[in-house]
Amino acid sequence: MNGQKGILALETVALDEEEPAVVIIDQTKLPGRTQLIRLRSAQEIWDAIYLLKVRGAPAIGVAAAFGIYVLARQIGTEDYDAFLAEFRKLKAYLDSARPTAVNLSWALNRMERVAVSHPEETVGEILCLLRKEALAIKEEDTRVCQSIGEYGLGLLKPGDGILTHCNAGQLATSRYGTATAPIYLGQERGYGFRVFADETRPLLQGARLTAYELHSAGVDVTLICDNMASMVMKNGWINAVFVGCDRVAANGDAANKIGTSGVAVLAGHYHIPFYVCAPTSTIDLSTPSGADIRIEQRPEEEVTQMWYKERMAPEGIKVYNPAFDVTDHSLISGIVTEYGVARAPYGEAFEEIFRKKEAADGNLQCKIK
Repeated sequence: MNGQKGILALETVALDEEEPAVVIIDQTKLPGRTQLIRLRSAQEIWDAIYLLKVRGAPAIGVAAAFGIYVLARQIGTEDYDAFLAEFRKLKAYLDSARPTAVNLSWALNRMERVAVSHPEETVGEILCLLRKEALAIKEEDTRVCQSIGEYGLGLLKPGDGILTHCNAGQLATSRYGTATAPIYLGQERGYGFRVFADETRPLLQGARLTAYELHSAGVDVTLICDNMASMVMKNGWINAVFVGCDRVAANGDAANKIGTSGVAVLAGHYHIPFYVCAPTSTIDLSTPSGADIRIEQRPEEEVTQMWYKERMAPEGIKVYNPAFDVTDHSLISGIVTEYGVARAPYGEAFEEIFRKKEAADGNLQCKIK
C-alpha cells in the first residue's frame, strides 16, 4: 500500500487468530510505503520492538500482550509447570527488547499474572484467558487515549498553536494517540488547531509519523527541524506543548524521546505550558526519580548514516545516541492521564489519580459480575 490513503483506518497492532500472528504496520517504512507485517516467532516479535517496527509505549504494550499470547500457543505441553516455565522464558526475552518504555514490562506482567493465577485450569483454558487479557489491554488503550484527549482538550482553546515532539499519535497507540488525542478530538469538533511537529532526530518520528498522520487527518500541521522550536515559540505561534511519555517516575520526572527535555526548557523560558500525556500504565511508582530510569542506547549508525545516501560523519567518530532523555518534573505544567491532569506536587497528585483508577476498576468489576 503506497501513500497516505487510509493510514488512520488501519490498526497499528492487531491479532490474526487464524495463523496466529501479531499484525503491525511496519513503521520503519513510513511514510513512503504502508506495509503490514505478520510476526509469528519470538525473534520476529523481539526484532519488531527493538527495531522500532512497532513503537510508542502503548502500542509496544499491546504488541507484547498479543505476542506472548501467540508464543504461548506454540509451547506445546499440557503440563502446567512446564508451560509456565517456558512462558516465563519467553516473557523475559521479549521484556529485554527495550528497557525504557515501561508499558512493555507492564503488559507482560499482566499476562503473566493471568497464567500464574490459574494453576487449576488446563493449558487450553489458560490460553483462552490470555487471549481475553491481551484483547482487554488493547481495548483499554483506546478508552484511555480518548479520555486523555478529553482532559487535554480542556487545557486548550480554539485556534491554539500546539508544538509536539516525536510521535505520540495513533501510530503509537491503538487509536487517537496520547499527545495527539486532544488534537484529533479538536479536529473532530472544529477547534482549528495549528500544530507544529518537531522532526525528532535522529529517527525522524516527527517527520515520518506525526506530520504524516496529522496531515492525513486534515490537521493544519507544519513540520520544523528540532532546532527551530525556539524560533516558533519566540514568534508567539505556540500556546502549549503536548508530548507523550515512555515512563513517568514517582516524583513526576518523565522519560520521553531524546530532545523532549530541551523543548521543556524552551517552553519554560517563553512561559508556555508544557504537558506530558501519560496513561497510568506509564506511571512507574516503583521508580523514585528520573535518575533511576535506565536510558536505552541506540546504534551509532542512526546518527552517522541513516537516511543519507552517503555517510555524513567521519569514519571512527565517537557517537552518543541515547534514545530518550528525562524532563525534570519542575519543567512540567501537568501530566495528563485518563483520570485527570496531575500537577505538582506529583507525589500527592498521583495518589489521587490512582485512587480514581482503583475506584473505576472496582466499578468495572462490579458491572462485569
